Amino acid sequence: MTSEQPRLLVTGSAGFIGTSVVRLAIERGYDVHGVDLFAAPASMIAGVHDHRVGQGNKEFATLVAEVCPQICIHAAGRASVHESLIDPASDFASGPALTFTLLDALRRYSPLCRTLFLSSAAVYGNPKKLPVSENAPVAPISPYGFHKSQSEFLCREFTEVYGMKTAIARIFTAYGEGLRRQVLWDICRKIVNEGQLSLHGTGEETRDFLHVCDIAAGLMQVVERAPMSAETYNLASGRAVSIRDLANMAISALGVDIEPEFDGLVPSGDPLHWRANISRVAALGFSPTISLAAGVRSYVEWARQQLMTR
Repeated sequence: MTSEQPRLLVTGSAGFIGTSVVRLAIERGYDVHGVDLFAAPASMIAGVHDHRVGQGNKEFATLVAEVCPQICIHAAGRASVHESLIDPASDFASGPALTFTLLDALRRYSPLCRTLFLSSAAVYGNPKKLPVSENAPVAPISPYGFHKSQSEFLCREFTEVYGMKTAIARIFTAYGEGLRRQVLWDICRKIVNEGQLSLHGTGEETRDFLHVCDIAAGLMQVVERAPMSAETYNLASGRAVSIRDLANMAISALGVDIEPEFDGLVPSGDPLHWRANISRVAALGFSPTISLAAGVRSYVEWARQQLMTR
């Protein structure tokens, strides 16, 4: 690493996506500073400068003034539609409120920083047309989706009013080793622990899955090549898979002989179908490298080991 390597600040560096971003950025020679509320896996990664701050304006301002990052990937915040429905205040505090705090600190102490905000496909709600492009109407159906949309507007505010460089990555369904929640983890947990598989919904709901390693690569592609004029990028595989097919892939990988069952009840806030148009991020040179079949096999083996050692 040389002094010419850009300083990268990763918020939410203890999180599922943040940890992968930290690893990849260090591999590429960045001077990486990770910040999170919690003791983090990132602190175990050789080469990262690990920071701990709360969500207060003063703490973030002090950190930004100290690091003076040239690039910032803002991955902090809650990532649960269900929790946002139960506790929207906490989701707002870790969403739009924290995003404003960060952007305002960058405005004051590192105004030339290229800032990438991690948003979500949840801003689209139930898209009327698939594959959904970045120009589709924003129509969230959960507090989580609304708060992501509000944070996107904050990015546009700081770009249009203060001339800051920002971009927005709308991540679809992330998965990969290390994720102990969401549908693929639930599938593995129920099969391993209960010997059966009963899920919400009809099984015909579709998602657009992207492995966390590909997500990290896509995010780096954006911060390195995008114009950063508050534009948005869908980050996904561009392929839809039904939850029933996903369940059967996991069942096959686990080598068990069961049939998935569905209760027909779609949880509040969950969309029915997702599939992304990824032509905009592809124009920056991004292309997924991990197939869903390979990614599910790898994830299932990891999940089995985690569940069997509990």
